[in-house]
Amino acid sequence: MKKRHLLLVLGIVLIFIGGFSFGVIYTVNNKPIQLKIAPAPASAVKPMEKPVPEIPKSKSKVLVGYVQDFRDPNLIDYAKLTHVIFSFTHPTKDGDILFSGDYALKNLRTIVAKAKQHNTKVILAIGGWYHIEGGESYPYFKAAISNPAARTKLVNELAGFVEREHLDGIDIDFEHSRSAEDAKNLKAFAKQLSGKLHAKNKELSIAVYSKINAETLTEVGFVQYQPEMFKYVDHVNIMAYDGQWDGKYNAANLSPYKFTKKIVNYWSNLFEQHHLSKDKLVLGVPFYAQPADPKIKQLSYAAILKNNPANGSADTVKINGTNYFYNGTSTMEKKTKLALVHGFGGMMLWEAGLDAQDPKSLTAAIYYALKNGNGKYYSQKN
Repeated sequence: MKKRHLLLVLGIVLIFIGGFSFGVIYTVNNKPIQLKIAPAPASAVKPMEKPVPEIPKSKSKVLVGYVQDFRDPNLIDYAKLTHVIFSFTHPTKDGDILFSGDYALKNLRTIVAKAKQHNTKVILAIGGWYHIEGGESYPYFKAAISNPAARTKLVNELAGFVEREHLDGIDIDFEHSRSAEDAKNLKAFAKQLSGKLHAKNKELSIAVYSKINAETLTEVGFVQYQPEMFKYVDHVNIMAYDGQWDGKYNAANLSPYKFTKKIVNYWSNLFEQHHLSKDKLVLGVPFYAQPADPKIKQLSYAAILKNNPANGSADTVKINGTNYFYNGTSTMEKKTKLALVHGFGGMMLWEAGLDAQDPKSLTAAIYYALKNGNGKYYSQKN
């Protein structure tokens, strides 16, 4: 009898413990569960922690397109661009910002709405070569960033505008930093603006002079930057064009491949020497054609292609008796490959409104070359 009594007591205890455990499980999950009896795995006896392997993420390359404020927002290929940089707002000497007119703000808002449909970021560029009040932008920009009070005001104006208009950041286009003092003030401006924007998860980019003379293919000293400044920006958009003005006017020096190769090598070496990420570097290319006669106006790539679709793969063309120099699809592929080989973060174009609305657009050539990762698209398809 004692033995049976002992077994009965043990049975009751086991039932009680099992019921308590089930009750805990039910209470935690707050829903009925089905229990399946199975042998406990070895790991249940002695848990083994294994580190989760880190999978390296390959950063996608950017394709940045500047767009002038008077362009029709409906003509931009938002689907292929990662960033649209709206150009320009103009700085005043005391730190305010000016737009060209009501149409500029209207176009900007339309671009923001259309870009968001394609997850394309919209950045506002400040500066440029010409100022809305006449002459070069340089003296206005210089004054604004040289004075600490004006600089702070300008930073706050830009950061506030980005928030109000639902933009993704600011692009600094100070043309150009012409002295050590300019370089110092530009760095201070970039640092202060970066702090404001990055705190709101916004971007800061900067357009820079190529630093190479297209005629001599040597370094230019009259434009100066403090390399430390580039720590504060997300992208460095290299203006690797307009070499026709280096020395005696020569339209062929607009942006030839040999010129671009020197530029890429210069910036690659600079960033390596100062332990800066080359992924910030973005190689700029022109979407316009330079005439041999400087008295004649430039032509857009759209006009070049409209004249003859075969012009798309060339770099020179004669129209109405004038020779024009530009970058066709083949050269754009080569330049894209050059940027990729050197570890650049992507490509930039000036400007999207000059491109052809055509399958052979330059935007498409660069887009697919970046996507394929080998700088090739049209040369493989055609």
